Amino acid sequence: MRDGDTMHPLGLLRTAQASSQRCDSIRKPSMINKIAASVEAAVGPIADGATIMVGGFGTAGIPNELLEGLMRVLHDGSARNLVVVNNNAGNGETGLAALLKTGRVRKVVCSFPRQVDSQIFDALYRSGDIELELVPQGNLAERIRAAGAGIGAFFSPTAYGTELARNPDGSERETREINGRMHVLEHPIHADLALIRAERGDRWGNLTYRKAARNFGPVMAMAARRTVASVHEVVELGQLDPEMVVTPGIFVSQVVQVPRVQTQGGGFKA
Repeated sequence: MRDGDTMHPLGLLRTAQASSQRCDSIRKPSMINKIAASVEAAVGPIADGATIMVGGFGTAGIPNELLEGLMRVLHDGSARNLVVVNNNAGNGETGLAALLKTGRVRKVVCSFPRQVDSQIFDALYRSGDIELELVPQGNLAERIRAAGAGIGAFFSPTAYGTELARNPDGSERETREINGRMHVLEHPIHADLALIRAERGDRWGNLTYRKAARNFGPVMAMAARRTVASVHEVVELGQLDPEMVVTPGIFVSQVVQVPRVQTQGGGFKA
């Protein structure tokens, strides 16, 4: 507008309204709500060959409801050749063991594959229908954490001098002497999807855990492109003490509320 020019009052009003609307759009971001309507909606879809991390240590913190939903999603789709990363290779006939029984898992990466009730994995492994990558438990946790932290690789002394210091083809993996001790090069483990179990969560995806059920959940959430967490309680924003939040919502894609099932020692249903 040149000096001496004037604008009609109606034009000034429209300009002011447009400016106000632009400011409102900046001040009012879209509401974040990661609470999923169903387990299947949260978990799916699954791509062929996907790597899936599953939280849990023994029977503590296993996201059974998410695993059941995953199997329903797989039943309706064609995804196969999955790689599953977990501390063990399943218990009994449910949860992870049931997933292995579907025949859609090509490989298991774990630290403790065999136990008294690992009959599903045992049978598949003995028949050559599933691959196993055995990783010492500390290395497993650190390889997952390294993926979330953006670490390219790291050296660990744990596997040196054992068969675990070899590649699948039998060749020796890279080693290095550090402070007078030999180390083996370990690479991070990334995942397409992580299924974890938490205690409480809010619509932003912030999570807290209950005691030993925490285990691999936090590092798996960081290492996956997409993370789905089951929780027993959904709370309002601000109800979780920020100092108690273990997994910030930035690492969580979807939250699903599931009923609490009373268990006895060892994780068996009461």
